[in-house]
Amino acid sequence: METGAAGQAGGGGPAAAAAAAGEYWSEALKSFLDHIPVSSVNGAIQPSPSPGKHRFLDSYTRRPGPGGALIRFWSRVRAAALEIRLDGSVPDAIDSMYRSGVAGAVIVDDVRTSFGKFVDRDIGFVEFPSLVLWAIEEFDKLGSGAGDKNSDFLTSLKQHPQIAETKIAWLAKSFLWEPFFPVRSHDTLFHAMLLFSKHRRINVVPVVELMNSSVIGFVTQNAVMELLLSSSGLEWLDKIADKQLSEFRFANTTKPVSVYSDQTLADALHILSKEKIGVAVVDRKTSCLIGSIQCSDLYQLLDDSSLFRNRKTLSAEEFVKLKSKDEDISTENSSASGGQNVLSLRTGQRITAGLPVTNRKSDTLKQAMEKLTASRSRCSFIVDEHGRVEGVVTARDIISVFSPPCMDSRIDGGTFFSAALAQTGCRVEHGQMIQNS
Repeated sequence: METGAAGQAGGGGPAAAAAAAGEYWSEALKSFLDHIPVSSVNGAIQPSPSPGKHRFLDSYTRRPGPGGALIRFWSRVRAAALEIRLDGSVPDAIDSMYRSGVAGAVIVDDVRTSFGKFVDRDIGFVEFPSLVLWAIEEFDKLGSGAGDKNSDFLTSLKQHPQIAETKIAWLAKSFLWEPFFPVRSHDTLFHAMLLFSKHRRINVVPVVELMNSSVIGFVTQNAVMELLLSSSGLEWLDKIADKQLSEFRFANTTKPVSVYSDQTLADALHILSKEKIGVAVVDRKTSCLIGSIQCSDLYQLLDDSSLFRNRKTLSAEEFVKLKSKDEDISTENSSASGGQNVLSLRTGQRITAGLPVTNRKSDTLKQAMEKLTASRSRCSFIVDEHGRVEGVVTARDIISVFSPPCMDSRIDGGTFFSAALAQTGCRVEHGQMIQNS
């Protein structure tokens, strides 16, 4: 069965010609993406302080334990990745990621080989925001009087066994882990994009040297968009990227979640724990967007514990204003370039301090990509001419546009497609990509 443009251009009038042309551009784009190695993506290979060796955090950071004795951190950095042990506690994992300044970590389990030695097995990926939001939800279930009002965020969590003794392993039951689908540096960009577009819970794809080997870097959604933007000007890429947002289904169907500016920070965090994209903060009288609260803002609850303690009285608008002051402090880390960790906990200054990323439906997909990559944000709110929120576009929405759902049955792709499709839970039949039931 042939599904290529050449097989359909023989008749059918303008509609058939347009369909054939569209398939041609889709195939051209797919072919291009399938020739770009993952190693070309910014952050896919990150420098290690001691290549080929483990660098243990306890070599640098020790904390006083019972009786004044020093205890060791249970997590460590191996190559470019922070590792969290399966039997570690949630508060310690939050602490480790916060101290290391990373927004995510690899979950490892020690297994014994047939030679009697222990080797590391990477089994998952966990994000800092997921743990923080889970901990806050659990803390609030304990009642409004729970915790010492003078305690910081982590100390408050550790005062309650229900939270302090919860192990990372247990959180797998709540789906707080992200699936661990690594790629190798010589795999292609299309491979990573398929993983992003077909697994809604994947925001980061680890890169390994060889299967079952150390994580040497990460592919993020924003890094993928940066690489796509570097090809701006190529006709078959611009055929998609120069379309207005109004032409895409997600711009008309994806509804943003929001809170009124006078609602509390606690209200916004509760919604964020369910949605994980971003919460629009709108003025109750005008319905205009005045700010947003996103997962990337949560480190501030550890920077300033008063935000956590006052979350039930602090308004969403007040938090937005405090956040904008923090973003004004420095622009040094506003970009992931120059060797900065692409999983940096602090994403840097927004395009316009204090305001969320926004687009109009008349903007092009390329303009949305440029704003998202510049801000390192995962979503842009679509607003009308009065500033009222109409929709939202996410980094995953954009990547999915460049990941064609249909393939020519004559294109096999060898081990690339077999590996990529197996991990995305799909197969190809007669040129169509079908999701396994």
